[in-house]
Amino acid sequence: MTFILISEVGLRDGLQSIDRVMPLEAKKAWIKAEAEAGVREIEVGSFVPAKLLPQMADTEELVRFARSLPGLNVVALVPNAKGAERAVAAGVHAMSIPFSMSETHSQRNVRKTHPEMIAEIRAVAAIADAAGVHFAVGLATAFGCTIEGAIAEDQVVRLAEQAVAAGAKELSLSDTTGYADPAQVRRLIRKVKAAVGAEMLTTLHLHNTRGLGLANALAGLEEGITTLDASLGGLGGCPYAPGASGNIVTEDLAFMLDAMGHETGIDLDRLMQVRRILQDALPGEPLYGFTPDAGLPLGLEKRRAA
Repeated sequence: MTFILISEVGLRDGLQSIDRVMPLEAKKAWIKAEAEAGVREIEVGSFVPAKLLPQMADTEELVRFARSLPGLNVVALVPNAKGAERAVAAGVHAMSIPFSMSETHSQRNVRKTHPEMIAEIRAVAAIADAAGVHFAVGLATAFGCTIEGAIAEDQVVRLAEQAVAAGAKELSLSDTTGYADPAQVRRLIRKVKAAVGAEMLTTLHLHNTRGLGLANALAGLEEGITTLDASLGGLGGCPYAPGASGNIVTEDLAFMLDAMGHETGIDLDRLMQVRRILQDALPGEPLYGFTPDAGLPLGLEKRRAA
């Protein structure tokens, strides 16, 4: 039985895409309930200016709260060195920076060209190293961009190599726009691993925009991926990538992995109950997921053991 880490990104990638600001106490309740359900890693927010994303204004307080929960790896996204300094001061265990493979998206998302982003990665890596904080680089729009269209795989490989040379300790491939298909996922994972080493590429961040999220996750698992990002209720999307809706639903991913016999540490019944916190705090906000709608099947334990 293989352990697969589900990293909950709904508090960051999910909430940044909606207009309303979720109350702080509801966010804390969400984090606590997921941790008690067995989720071992949560990206609690991002250290961006509050005037740009007011939904993320309480990230420092969420980091401090999440740090009090035993066994939880507390992660935050940082856009630059200034954000990294704030993240370290707040006490994150790990942080990641988005590095878009589409230069146009990069300029809209973080207002930097590719060479400027490599310099930023180098600066953030130095801050992380000095603080003993794990530092990952998310290769955003790796499978395509709603602004530029197709992204050459050789370009993704080249930029991945540059990110590692600049100090990244880990890489993830991100389907920011929901363009990926399973064959492309397999191909790109193999190419990036061949270039930077299998141990450097551990994570996929997938969107379910066109219904291929779980199929792409399965392709990644079969290529040795061990961490998958997901969002409770499928909340999510990038404000700077038009049409990039919907992360993989945490509940559906946890069910699929459990049914396949993978270990996640997550209690599915307790995970499904966390959804009520979102429904109460964000009334009317659409939540997605086949498993929450259908419920867990009878005889799952027997089927898994067969």
